[in-house]
Amino acid sequence: MNAPVNNQLEAALHHVTALQGSADDACARIAPTWPLDQFIAVNPYWGWVGKPFGDAAAELARLSGTFLWPPRAEHAVRWNAGELRVENLQAALANTRAESAAGGCHINLDDLTQALQKAAVPPAPLRLITQRVDVQRDLTHRVVWRDFVTHQISQHCAAYFDRHQAVWGAPRSVGLYATWLQQMKGDHSASLLMSPSVSGTAWFARVQALPSEPATLMAWAVNQLQVPEAGMTSYFSALLLSINGWASWCAYERWQVSLGGAKALVPCESTGAVFDADALSDLLAIRLAWECVLSCDVPQEAWAAWRESLPGGAQHAASVVHDARIDALLLQAAEHAYQAPLCEGLLQAPAVVASTAPIQAVFCIDVRSEVFRRALESTGPQIQTRGFAGFFGLPIAYRPLGTALVRPQLPGLLSSSHEVSEACDDAALGQVLAQRRKRGLSLRDRWREFRTGASSGFSFVESCGLFYSGKLLSQSLPSQADQVAVEHTGLPTSRGAATGGAALATEGNGLRPRWNASITPTAADVAAQCESAANVLGAMGWSAAMGQARMVLLAGHGSQSANNPHAAGLDCGACGGQTGEVNARVLAALLNDKPVRAGLLARGVAVPEHTQFVAGLHNTTTDEVLLYDLDLLPDSHRADVAELMQKLALAGNVARAERAPHLGVHTANATSNPAKLFRNIKARANDWAEVRPEWALANNAAFIVAPRSRSQHLNLAGRSFLHDYNWQQDSKLTLLELIMTAPMVVANWINMQYHASTVDNARYGSGNKLLHNVVGGRLGVFEGNGGDLRIGLPWQSVHNGDKPMHTPLRLSVFIEAPQVNIQHIIDKHKMVRQLVENEWLHLFQIDPAQAQISKHVRGQWTVF
Repeated sequence: MNAPVNNQLEAALHHVTALQGSADDACARIAPTWPLDQFIAVNPYWGWVGKPFGDAAAELARLSGTFLWPPRAEHAVRWNAGELRVENLQAALANTRAESAAGGCHINLDDLTQALQKAAVPPAPLRLITQRVDVQRDLTHRVVWRDFVTHQISQHCAAYFDRHQAVWGAPRSVGLYATWLQQMKGDHSASLLMSPSVSGTAWFARVQALPSEPATLMAWAVNQLQVPEAGMTSYFSALLLSINGWASWCAYERWQVSLGGAKALVPCESTGAVFDADALSDLLAIRLAWECVLSCDVPQEAWAAWRESLPGGAQHAASVVHDARIDALLLQAAEHAYQAPLCEGLLQAPAVVASTAPIQAVFCIDVRSEVFRRALESTGPQIQTRGFAGFFGLPIAYRPLGTALVRPQLPGLLSSSHEVSEACDDAALGQVLAQRRKRGLSLRDRWREFRTGASSGFSFVESCGLFYSGKLLSQSLPSQADQVAVEHTGLPTSRGAATGGAALATEGNGLRPRWNASITPTAADVAAQCESAANVLGAMGWSAAMGQARMVLLAGHGSQSANNPHAAGLDCGACGGQTGEVNARVLAALLNDKPVRAGLLARGVAVPEHTQFVAGLHNTTTDEVLLYDLDLLPDSHRADVAELMQKLALAGNVARAERAPHLGVHTANATSNPAKLFRNIKARANDWAEVRPEWALANNAAFIVAPRSRSQHLNLAGRSFLHDYNWQQDSKLTLLELIMTAPMVVANWINMQYHASTVDNARYGSGNKLLHNVVGGRLGVFEGNGGDLRIGLPWQSVHNGDKPMHTPLRLSVFIEAPQVNIQHIIDKHKMVRQLVENEWLHLFQIDPAQAQISKHVRGQWTVF
C-alpha cells in the first residue's frame, strides 16, 4: 500500500534535487563584476570555461543572442590591408580539418574568402515569456514588457545594494527576494503604465499569489509554467542572462563571501562591507516570478512552441551552425596571422650574455609596461628590466592613516592575509595628520549629502551656482596638476620625485620631510616579514645576476584621468583596481630592512649590502615615474638615484612619442620637442571632458613567460604581457605552477573582457561613456537613467570613433620550459586544463635547444 506513496515521495525529492541543481548550474555560469572603485578586468564567460569555446559560443547565442565571434567586416578590413592572408586561412583549415570532417562540415578556402564579403546569420535566442507577451500588443504606443521588467528589477537592485549613495536604502536583512516581493505588493506602476490584459485587482491577485520564500517560488513557478526538467538549466540561464548586469553583481557578492569561507549574509573581513551569498539565487527567483505573473497573458498557441524550445538549449538551424564554423575558422586565421610572425621573432633571440647591470627595474607584467620597458632599455646597458605581477606577491589590504577604509591590494582571485597602513615618525604628528584627513573626508561627505539631499533638489543650484561656477571653470581649463588620490586627503605634498617632462623634479630627494608616511606592515613580526620577503624574491627569480645591482626599482603602475567612473579600470588589475604604490613601497621597505635581510640570509637568500630597493609608480597615461621614500636611502646611492631618474625621464620621452599617435595627440617634432608633448598629454589626462585618457590594455594578445632576453629584441607594440621566468631555477615547478594558475588566469580575464566588450558591447560592455550615471555608490553605471546595470568596458575604451582599437583574439601564451613541466601543471589543475583544452587561450612551448615552438592542440603538442 505504501509503494505509490513512496514513489510519489521519490519523484518529488528527485524533482526538488533537479530543480536545485539546475538553479545552481545556471548561477555558476554568471561571472562576477567588481565595483567601480575596485574595477578589474573579468572574463565574463568565466562560468562557461568548462565547455569548448565554440560550444559555449553556440549555447550563449541560443540563450541570449550574444555573439562571441569578431565581426566579419573587421576580418575583411585586415584581409584587404594584407594583414590576413591566404596562408592564415589555410592554416586554420588544416588545424580543424579532421574535426570538421567528423562533424560533416566541409568548408574550403573559397567558403572562407566569400564569407569575408557577407555578414553572418544572426542567432535566434530563446524567447522568454516577457518577450512573448508582447506578440499581440501595440508596441508603437506601449513600452515592451521586457524593458519594463528589466527596469523594475534594476531599480530595486540599485536600492537594495546601494552603498550609501542614497539617503534611504532597502533593508538587507531579509534578502533580495523578500524586499522585492514586499515592494511589488504595493507597486501600481505595472497596472497603471503597462495596461495588462487584466484589471488592477486581478493583477494584484497574481502578485499576492507569489510564494514568500524564493525556493518555494522556484518550485511553484516551474510547476505553473510546466518547464521540462531537461530544459530547466537552459531556461534559468536565459533568465539570468536577461538581467546579466545585476546577475554579475550578485555573483560578485557570492564571490566575496566564498573568499571569506562564509555561506550567509556576512561582513567582508577586509572591507567591512556586507555581502549576500544568496543574492544571485534570489535574483533568479525574482526573474522567474515575473515570468509567472505574465504567463497568463501569453497566447495559448505560443505555449507549445515555447516549451519545445527549452530542452537541450543549443539547437540551431543548419545555416547558423555553418556560419558559426565559418566564424570560428576566421578567428583562428586571424590568430594565426598574429602568432606566426611572433613565433618567428621569438626564435631569433640573440645569445644570452651575462650582465651585471648596476640598475635593475622590475615592472608589472601589464602590456603598457612593455612599451616603457623597451624605451628604458634603449637608454643604455646600465639598466635591465624584468616583469613580475604588479602586486609583487604581497597578499595585503591597505588602511589609509586616519580612515576606516580598507581596500584589497591584490588580484580578485585572492583574499588578503595582512593589513598595511601608514606610520609616522612622530606619534603626535601622526595624530594631527589623521585628524586632518578625517576632517577633510568628513567635509566631503557633508558636501555630498547637501548636494544629494531631498530638500536640496531645487535649491542647490540657486544656493551655490555662482560659488560652484569657479570650480567648473577651473576644471574646464588645461591643467598640468598631478592627480591626488582620495587616501592622500589632508596630508602634505607627496613625498616623491617625479621623472617626467623636460626637467627632473627632485624635491625631497635626500631630505627627510617633516612627516614620514612610510607604509609598513602592521601586526607582523620579523619572522613573518622575512617569510613574505623570501617568498616574493623566490617568485621574482632572485639570482646572483640580480644581486649584482646597486639599485633595484620596484615599479608599480597607475593611471591618471578626470571625471572618469571607470578610472580604477586603468589602474593595476593585479592590485585590485588600485595603483601599485602601496605594494611597491611595502616591498621596498621590507627588502631594505636590516633585520629582514638577516632573516633572508638565514633562509639562504642573500641580498648584498650594496643593493638598495626603491619603490616607484609608473603613470601609464603620462609615462611619468614617481619614486618614493628617496630620503630613506643612504647617501652612498645618491648618484645611482640621479642616474635612474635621468634614465626614466629619457624613457618617458620615448614612450610618449610612441603612444601619442594612437591617442590622437599630434605634436610636431615630438621627439625633438618632448616637453611640449608631455604638457599636451598631461593636459589631456586632466581634461574632465576626455573620454579616452589612455588605451589601457586594448589590443592585448600575448603572454610571454620567459627570460627577458627571449623578447628584448622585439617591438611587441604594447600587446604582450611579459613575465620573467627561468625554468632552470625552478626544479620543483613552484614558480611555473604559480604563473599558470594566477598571472596566466588574470591575463585571460583581461583578454576576454576586452574581447567581449568589443564583439558584444551591448551585453558585456558598458555602452556610451557620455550617458553614464553612477549607481549605488560606485556599484557600476547605468547607460542613461535606467535599464540593466552595465558591466565591462565603455565603447570608447575599445573604439576611437572611426575604428576598433582592440583586435579580439584569444590570448596566446608562450612558455619557455620543457613540455613535461608545462603538461604537469595542466594535468594537475582543472582550471588550467579547461582554459587550454577548451581553447579559451592558445598555449605554446618554446624549446630553445631544438629552436622550435610547439602548440598544445587537443591534448597533444604539435610543432607550430
